[in-house]
Amino acid sequence: MMAITPATRCEKVAEADFPSEFGHFRIYGFRSTPNNGRAPEEAVVLRMGDVAGGDPVLVRIHSQCLTGDVLHSLRCDCRGQLELALDRIASEGRGLLIYEHQEGRGIGLLNKLRAYELQDAGADTVEANVQLGFDADLRDYGLPAEILRHFGVTEVRLLSNNPEKIAAIERVGVRVVERIPCIVPPLESREQYLRTKKEKMGHLLEEF
Repeated sequence: MMAITPATRCEKVAEADFPSEFGHFRIYGFRSTPNNGRAPEEAVVLRMGDVAGGDPVLVRIHSQCLTGDVLHSLRCDCRGQLELALDRIASEGRGLLIYEHQEGRGIGLLNKLRAYELQDAGADTVEANVQLGFDADLRDYGLPAEILRHFGVTEVRLLSNNPEKIAAIERVGVRVVERIPCIVPPLESREQYLRTKKEKMGHLLEEF
């Protein structure tokens, strides 16, 4: 596969030991230096094992969700996906979790709460973002792609339901050899959220 000159460069700014409930990781901080006019971005990475050598490594690219990951919201499946990914990496003893600071599909935390208000009034997640003047999804995956380059990763098994992540990674020359579904048990409180992901954003969710 031909590599494409990236629109984003990254630099590692920190690295430390990171024992957790899911297992023993190394934690990294990365900062982007875009050359495409976008604002700089930061990401946190958890690494377990040797990710550059051997078989294609398991990777999860996870967008920050304060309401789900930290406050246990049942409006979305974000926390469940995060824990599933960490469990899966720990069980294999090898993998990368890239945690991007792109709250609310890139619109930011307070705008995400404004979107919640619109959803309470009947809008779905896509409609709410558009009503606030945003695209349905503002996220960019240039920084995760460059993080994979930093670790010498050229082939991945991607834990995701989002085909755009696959396309974004492959656009910069990292081969996705397998997509592994990242599906958590459905709840009534997030049924519309998941249905919108499938019907309007093309996410691969067979149960809806």
